[in-house]
Amino acid sequence: MTSTLDREVEPTPDQPPAPPARQLSSRERWTRRGPLMPALIFTIVVTQLPFLLTIAISTLNWNVLRPGDKNFLGMGNFESFAGLGNYATVFTDSRLRDAVINTIVLTVSVVVVSMLLGLLLAVLLDRKFPGRGVARTLLIAPFLVMPVASALIWKHALYNPDYGLFNGVLNWVWQLFGAEEGPVIDYVSGTPMIAVVAALVWQWTPFMMLILLAGLQSQPTDVLEAARLDRASGMQIFRFITLPHLRRYIELSTLLGSIYVLQTFDAIFTITQGGPGSATTNLPYEIYLTMFRKYEYGEAAAAGVVVVIGTIIVATFALRTISSLFTEEHSR
Repeated sequence: MTSTLDREVEPTPDQPPAPPARQLSSRERWTRRGPLMPALIFTIVVTQLPFLLTIAISTLNWNVLRPGDKNFLGMGNFESFAGLGNYATVFTDSRLRDAVINTIVLTVSVVVVSMLLGLLLAVLLDRKFPGRGVARTLLIAPFLVMPVASALIWKHALYNPDYGLFNGVLNWVWQLFGAEEGPVIDYVSGTPMIAVVAALVWQWTPFMMLILLAGLQSQPTDVLEAARLDRASGMQIFRFITLPHLRRYIELSTLLGSIYVLQTFDAIFTITQGGPGSATTNLPYEIYLTMFRKYEYGEAAAAGVVVVIGTIIVATFALRTISSLFTEEHSR
């Protein structure tokens, strides 16, 4: 026997079918969109017009020390048109190639270490213990410090070979073992990349921790209780239930962290000035050097366009991850 749920429900004479939705006229559509136009125009003027101007500059051999005759843009000589030559320089110049390698090493190191430490801290803060609120506030504090202030703290208060905290603690430990004076280590000159990575990890670990802590607290409690009733160990619960649940949150924090760390300039400029040599020069700092030290505006603009395109690609994956998170939450 076929139930009424299996049959298609047809409208009865007392319930006529709903009328089709009325199509909005062109005037009504523009009336609804009108209040958004000022914000749209402002966004275009602030973001898109400068980007288009940057693309135009990237096609010129424009050096402010050699101004020449002005063209219709007021940006140098018409004969200095470079086409895609600046982009070829970006991909073939050894300095920029080293900057790309440094950017990749810096971004991967900071994101991976911050992710692991953030996951550890999130698991600890997900447990109930006295003073959890105070501990959470203290752990979030580094993310609230301005990047320049954070870099200055690490350069002078921690890394300084004469009065820095690290060398002070090292000397104190050596004196405990009977030595008169311990070794003096110049962290910025000796291990510049590690020095920058450590400062950035301190700054970005709270960001990772917050995202992962939100993921941990969104776990279904009934699944965890069922696993405990089945006598699953804590490691088994974390491996087979918690980690799969955190996968999207890990992807989101990794992508967002990569976008932010990719644009790092403050720590490089403040702690190492890109040195020694070009050991810590990343793409944003190399663009700064090209623009304000070499005055090659066209080459700097081309490098900036390449960085923006790379950031857009990473941001696209981030937006897809965020969209999948919202879709998953809505389907529950």
